[in-house]
Amino acid sequence: MFIGHYGVALAAKRATPQTSLGVLFVAVQFLDVLFSLFVLLGVEKLRIVPGITKVSPYDLYFMPYSHSLAGAVLWSALGALGFGLISTVKERRARVLAAVVFGGAILSHFILDLPMHLPDLPVGFEPSSPKLGLGLWNQVDVTLALELGLLVAGGALYAGITAPRAGGATASRLVAVALVAIAIATPFLPPPADGSMFAVQALGAYAGLALLAEWMDRSRTVAA
Repeated sequence: MFIGHYGVALAAKRATPQTSLGVLFVAVQFLDVLFSLFVLLGVEKLRIVPGITKVSPYDLYFMPYSHSLAGAVLWSALGALGFGLISTVKERRARVLAAVVFGGAILSHFILDLPMHLPDLPVGFEPSSPKLGLGLWNQVDVTLALELGLLVAGGALYAGITAPRAGGATASRLVAVALVAIAIATPFLPPPADGSMFAVQALGAYAGLALLAEWMDRSRTVAA
């Protein structure tokens, strides 16, 4: 799961219109951002194994801190707490809701990864912890259907509560085309040379897509 995560971010904007879409894009990929940083630091590990699944060439054999169930729950709780503390929303109820949605967006990453991954998602932090995953990455058509289905559903919810400002429709179209194109192309892209290159490319992609989302969000206004 990659682009499908952003469907959750688009849908989450409906629950907390005050929250920047760029921030929500970061939230849904927060666990992968951590994983990429941990790979660069040597804390978590992966191997490039072309053909290990039909969609993803990554053997994600050690990622207990970013992608375990325990880790996902912990990071989502910390994310919600931190977001609540730094939020500029003045009304308390809206601030609490925004924090809960932010934390839920982080946790959604693990939930959506679960059906896609091979059994490489640990339950806990221990090396011996059982690992979860249903392996749908071995079915390209199902993967693409889920990615695009989540993206379209989230996009429809986002479009339902926002309207383009003058000239803003262009930004929305460009971002939509970019997301769909990336979703379709991802299973067919050549793998990176090694884990470090994967991490650098991934961090660049997450940052770039968050900036695109923020650009689109600022070109639209929340509908009355």
